[in-house]
Amino acid sequence: MKKHSHLAEDAFIHSDQGFHYTNPQFQALVKKMGLGQSMSRRGNCWDNAPQESFFGHFKDETIIKECETLEEVKREIKSYMTYYNHYRGQRNLKKLPPAKYRQQLQQVA
Repeated sequence: MKKHSHLAEDAFIHSDQGFHYTNPQFQALVKKMGLGQSMSRRGNCWDNAPQESFFGHFKDETIIKECETLEEVKREIKSYMTYYNHYRGQRNLKKLPPAKYRQQLQQVA
């Protein structure tokens, strides 16, 4: 398996410490794919709270369960990511979508 050139530099996968994420075979695959790996601290659910929140919204705001092919899943994910990053306001980002919030931060800096 080759490193995926479409991954952002320093991309990583974040998870809890479930047995499948700590499995040496899984960790070797993550490394082979060119990803870093981070895990929540043992017994600390707050480490994973942002990811859990995102996936909760993702499940509520997409029609992923209606997808019948991998291509449909990919299209739904791509569509949602565009919506999430450019149009969906976030309470903790002054009700702005992430892209607009980052843009404002860059203008201030």
